[in-house]
Amino acid sequence: MLVDIQYLDGDEQQSTNNWKGVFSISSYTQYFNVDTDVVLNRLISSLYPISGDFFSKIDANPDLYGLVWISTTLVFAIASLGNCATYLMHRRSDHSTSWTFDVSYLNVAACSIYGYVLIVPLAYYFLLQYLGSNASLIRFWCLWGYSLFIFILSSFLLVIPFEFLRWTIILLGGGASASFVALNLRSYINESEITIVVISAFVLQMGLAIFIKMWFFA
Repeated sequence: MLVDIQYLDGDEQQSTNNWKGVFSISSYTQYFNVDTDVVLNRLISSLYPISGDFFSKIDANPDLYGLVWISTTLVFAIASLGNCATYLMHRRSDHSTSWTFDVSYLNVAACSIYGYVLIVPLAYYFLLQYLGSNASLIRFWCLWGYSLFIFILSSFLLVIPFEFLRWTIILLGGGASASFVALNLRSYINESEITIVVISAFVLQMGLAIFIKMWFFA
């Protein structure tokens, strides 16, 4: 399986690294052909942000399976667990009124998570192409997709109805996710004149973490 991916990577990945290939669906089909062991290894790597070697691990066969699976799982996790958190807070503070499940959480989660994980890497890809850097859209999507995994784990802990603990959890999780993106992006770009790109990526990732906390676990 990996042999097939490596064989195709040279020709088909090239099509996703030009302006026309970005909008061609057929350019991406090969990136869903990945082993479970490979995905698990990359999930574990995303929990160790300081290594900064994620791009070297995915260089031969970057995948989009992780992006789709992780973002979809996160959407349902924060929507459902966010409702659980509001229920627990409601039980603690107000017994006089009934609690109802907020379906809008799912809509907001889908729009925000899918929008973020697709548009942000795409924006950085075009920005770095404009700046003359050798950027890879597939690798960027792969990086940002796996960076969301820690938010799935964090969302289960955010159900705990103690505000200080929730903020501690989301800031630690957001910091780890932001560091994972920023450090790997820095090692991939390796150009000091666009350090602002790395800093902005860190800030955006922290912004996503705070958004998840404020909207779904307020």
